[in-house]
Amino acid sequence: MPISEPESERSDTPEAESGSGQIDLQKADLTAVYSALQTSPKGLTQAEAKTRLERYGPNSIQEKEQSALLKFLRFFWGPIPWMIEAAALLSALIGHWPDFAIIMALLLYNAVAGFWQEHKASNALAALKASMAPQAEVLRDGKFQIVAAADVVPGDIVRIKLGQVVPADVRFIDGKSISIDQAALTGESLPASKKIGDIGYSSSIAKRGEMTAVTIGTGRNTFFGRTAKLVAGAGQGASHSQKAVTHIGDFLIVLCLVLALLLVGTQLYRDIVIAPSWHWSDIINILRTVLVLLIASIPVAMPSVITVTNALGALALSRKKAIVSRLESIEELAGVDILCSDKTGTLTKNQLSLHDPKLFGAKDNTELILAAALASEPGSSDPIDQAIFAGLKDKSQINKFKLKEFTPFDPVTKRAQAEVIDRQGNTLSFCKGAPQAVMALCKISGHSAEKAKSCVQELATRGLRSLGVARSEGGSSWSLLGILSLEDPPRDDSKQTISRAREHGLQVKMITGDDVAIGKEIAAQVGIGQNIFAADNVFDQSEDMDHLPNKVVDCVERADGFGRVFPEHKYAIVKALQGRGHQVAMTGDGVNDAPALKQADCGIAVSGATDAARAAAAIILTAPGLSTVVDAIDEARKIFERIINYVLFRVSMTLDIMVVVVFATILFGFSPLTPVMIVLVALLDDIPIMTIAYDNTLLPKEPVHWEMRDLLLGSTIIGIFSIAQTMGLLLIGMEWLQNGQWQAWTPINKEQIQTIIFLQIVAGGHLLLFVVRSRAAFYTRPLPALKLFFAIVGTQILTVLMCGFGWLVPAIPWHIIGLVWLYMILWMFILDLVKKLLYRRLQDI
Repeated sequence: MPISEPESERSDTPEAESGSGQIDLQKADLTAVYSALQTSPKGLTQAEAKTRLERYGPNSIQEKEQSALLKFLRFFWGPIPWMIEAAALLSALIGHWPDFAIIMALLLYNAVAGFWQEHKASNALAALKASMAPQAEVLRDGKFQIVAAADVVPGDIVRIKLGQVVPADVRFIDGKSISIDQAALTGESLPASKKIGDIGYSSSIAKRGEMTAVTIGTGRNTFFGRTAKLVAGAGQGASHSQKAVTHIGDFLIVLCLVLALLLVGTQLYRDIVIAPSWHWSDIINILRTVLVLLIASIPVAMPSVITVTNALGALALSRKKAIVSRLESIEELAGVDILCSDKTGTLTKNQLSLHDPKLFGAKDNTELILAAALASEPGSSDPIDQAIFAGLKDKSQINKFKLKEFTPFDPVTKRAQAEVIDRQGNTLSFCKGAPQAVMALCKISGHSAEKAKSCVQELATRGLRSLGVARSEGGSSWSLLGILSLEDPPRDDSKQTISRAREHGLQVKMITGDDVAIGKEIAAQVGIGQNIFAADNVFDQSEDMDHLPNKVVDCVERADGFGRVFPEHKYAIVKALQGRGHQVAMTGDGVNDAPALKQADCGIAVSGATDAARAAAAIILTAPGLSTVVDAIDEARKIFERIINYVLFRVSMTLDIMVVVVFATILFGFSPLTPVMIVLVALLDDIPIMTIAYDNTLLPKEPVHWEMRDLLLGSTIIGIFSIAQTMGLLLIGMEWLQNGQWQAWTPINKEQIQTIIFLQIVAGGHLLLFVVRSRAAFYTRPLPALKLFFAIVGTQILTVLMCGFGWLVPAIPWHIIGLVWLYMILWMFILDLVKKLLYRRLQDI
């Protein structure tokens, strides 16, 4: 949904209003920031805040809503709706009101079903808007007060405490330190420690500490707002499924127009030139014939059958722990050939754990880990502290020390420190932090310094985070106890899943906000590949992410993954791959992933994803790990195969009916099917065939796509042989009318010939479905699912009874029904041979 543009009198950025020139508020010194924003550490007055709110607009994501009526009316626009509407109009013109009622009912059903599915889909921008901080603590008129987050304006001084959501983009100006979790925005797996001058992003969460900050951006002019704008502009094109249905509709419209012109032209030539007997009432007969042709040409239930097949497929996917939010995404997922996966929590466990410690002054690992635990905050939600406490085997050892003073991690000194008293009454100090900071505190030099630096570098190349630990007795001098290493290990099934994905024709690319070294280490462990690039080295921020240079797209295509990725990078990666003809699936869990999730052919929100990611995604996983994605792709390919089989059947049968109606009318002067019969054919064909969603099918080993050339070519060839089958039976029937001996044995009339053709179209069509549902011989495995088999058998019994007893159609003798069935079974083997030759030929192309 597009984000509304600000009113013309509003300035997009505070710099435009400051008169001090365009400056980067994220990087400028604080004095320049105060000047550009016309504010100070004393904050704004209520009057100034009100003026700025009018100038810059509310601190929220503005969106334009399309009316529900317009959304609903869109479902009456397109090739297949046009065909249905034209048939309804013709029915009304010539007074065929039963036909009109049935056709309008089908049209409304398709529109209502489509509108309901779209209405159910969650809106990504609504979730983004809902996740904004509802309140903020701002300095107004010299005192802090609580206001709605939407009322925060550029230049406001805000106070941010533990557990609060950062209400806007800010620069920190006062306070000791603060740690904020911005993983959902930037993809960083650890909370970021901030100091005076650092930036804080809107919608990130304070995990530790308290600071005040000056607001530098609100609403759409925040990191969060720009992400929302990317979401709004992403994924606006029609899906591959919608394009395929449009192609099929166009194909049938063109064919219908050609046949209609041929039919009308022939009829007019006969009435005006050959045997001049023209009367205006003849136009009704011509329109009635065109109506029959038009109804025959419309695959009225195709959208409904595809919808139901996808819906039942979505139920099957839910059992695979994948919830489908947009049904057409199933077909997109089946064609995916590149899977862009985030790292943390998908390929890895998202649980920091201690790796092999490097000992210096500590006598063993236990002493080193205990020292790190004493320098940590008990009960902390910090992942590093939690990993250290988890690695401490005997937690009762902490009770031997009494905490005297604890200093949380300081982003300036880059270490946390604790002063404790042991049971002997000795005062000891312990610290942990960045290795360089701890080494400087310990003042190590010479061989020890070289060894420590080498250890840190070696850990970095392996993608491990390092943590220095030191101790001081009496606080006079510090000794380096050792270096802890931390890792977020791969999930136990990740390597096997990557291998399985490759076997299924999928290329997996890792997309992570962590550093390249960490990405390479994890990629090596799970078998993705080592060709990992830093996103900021590949993408130039000044470039249009929708139109990247070829060298950048080449790099994206050959890369195994990217590190240090931002939202616009993820979006650009997806766009670049799509531009090269790939169908792309993107996994993600945060606000930062929302634009790419929406732009991707199939966005997948992983287990534990934010509301924004879930709303932007087409599929939501409820189980962790990448294996669920591959399971979902397998299931989607089976679903897609069922839809392709149905389309192949439906187009072939539509061709059969259209051509037979036209040529029979031209050659014999009457339509072999009445409008009511054609409507009955549609009902008897499509309603039970919805059970094709349950059919058994082989799992394709490669991605499957809407190959329209092959699909229409195959449908046409099979349709031609189906036409030969129906025309052959019609010719036999017409010969029967002229043959005295046959008439003496079993007399039939033209109306009964229409019933014979009706029986052949319905029964032969279902036998054709058994033929096209398998690439091999129709009698080999996988055999039809019981639901499909019995639904078709039930329909055939009903059709035979209709023809035998004359329900809604003229009755025909039972032995004629038997002969028609024998004729169709012989043709079933002929069509099966044609199908196998056709598939063999298409594979060779």
